[in-house]
Amino acid sequence: MPPLAPTTTIPCPEPDKAALPVFTGYRDLLGLVRQLTSLGGCSQPIRLEGHRTEIDAFTGEILRELKSKELPAGHLLVRCGNRRTTRCPSCAELYRQDTYHLIAAGLRGGKDIPEQVANHPRVFATLTAPSYGPVHGRRVNGSTRCRCGRTHTNGDPALGTPLDPERYDYTGAVLWNAHAPALWARFMLHLRRTIAAAAGIPQRLLHSVARVSYAKVAEYQQRGLIHFHAVIRLDGPAGPYTPPPAWATAELLADAIRIAATRAHIDGPEVNGRARSFAFGEQIDTRVIQSSAFQGGTTISEGKVAGYVAKYATKGTEAATGTLDHRLKRITDLWFESVPEHAARMIRTAWALGARKDLQHLNLRKWAHMLGFCGHFSTKTRAYSTTLGALRAARAAWRRRHTPPASPTTLVLAHWAYNGTGLAPDLERLATLIGGGPTREQAVAARA
Repeated sequence: MPPLAPTTTIPCPEPDKAALPVFTGYRDLLGLVRQLTSLGGCSQPIRLEGHRTEIDAFTGEILRELKSKELPAGHLLVRCGNRRTTRCPSCAELYRQDTYHLIAAGLRGGKDIPEQVANHPRVFATLTAPSYGPVHGRRVNGSTRCRCGRTHTNGDPALGTPLDPERYDYTGAVLWNAHAPALWARFMLHLRRTIAAAAGIPQRLLHSVARVSYAKVAEYQQRGLIHFHAVIRLDGPAGPYTPPPAWATAELLADAIRIAATRAHIDGPEVNGRARSFAFGEQIDTRVIQSSAFQGGTTISEGKVAGYVAKYATKGTEAATGTLDHRLKRITDLWFESVPEHAARMIRTAWALGARKDLQHLNLRKWAHMLGFCGHFSTKTRAYSTTLGALRAARAAWRRRHTPPASPTTLVLAHWAYNGTGLAPDLERLATLIGGGPTREQAVAARA
């Protein structure tokens, strides 16, 4: 091909002016880019309006003054801190990393937890929900064929849905989710009783020789029912700072978990003439945690456990069942949502049960989008390890150490008020161009 002459004009397609962001209304484009970059990719930042003024306490001189209306974006923008991946991938990733370090510190030390904690008995337990009707699955009784006669591939939307929706116990499934936190508390009560009985001491004296610590996350199965993943550890009387007694072994702890899970049950309400009670399902899995990698499928490593638990800390119902990640104000709002029929029926069941006076304490309408579950997705005992608040405080302290300090005689006056959430469409596109997070359209697509 002959070279182009210096005066040759290379054809260029006409740009789509409608798709180009319009930033002419922003007087400080470079400052706007810096402000959006400081969000670290948050896709739903909080907009604040107000001011911050630094004053010399002796002379009254104004040293520095920050006004939201004078910032490039017209507001002070801060990260939303949402833990859900479908709402804000950037903040959810930060939450996942914090949860990883929280779990890992309780397994191998660090973050003010002694390294000797790695020698304490530790078990990774999974407690599941019972059956409320047969559902489509990938493996049934050891076969790769479902009860319906088909072989479902991973990602098949039929997985987890009832074989016969008309005979499926939706009321029981919703009430199970609502009572799952109370059932976990009952399980922990039985676990301490079982350990005390195995040690041959009264339960009221167990805390003087050993303590049970745990960190757990709640995960939705594809059928829309909650199950728990938990790291459970046996410590001495001062928690992770003292060794457990000689009789406290990982095998004893694993056996006690299985016994306590089978004994734990709570009585529920009477609905439609049927008295309800709730217990864990038959699938109870306990694995001893060791510092090595997988060995014959019976032991698992600290790093794998911490990563597995942290992954589920950023997920909700939408990750497994395709349902909503926000509350409903009216049940008619469900008509305008793209929700699978199985999840929609659980939502409608929760909404209907929420109208009963004897079930008002469950707040089922408030938590209908969560299929009735009202508990926290990530919880732990105080003595297990550090806290998310401590990790965030350490991160804030690091920032302060790398920021020029103010004079000790400086008086700071600040007032900030909430203005809204999210960015204007043109700022969303600019944030995407500079790597500042997905647009609203991309976030909606991710939720779908």
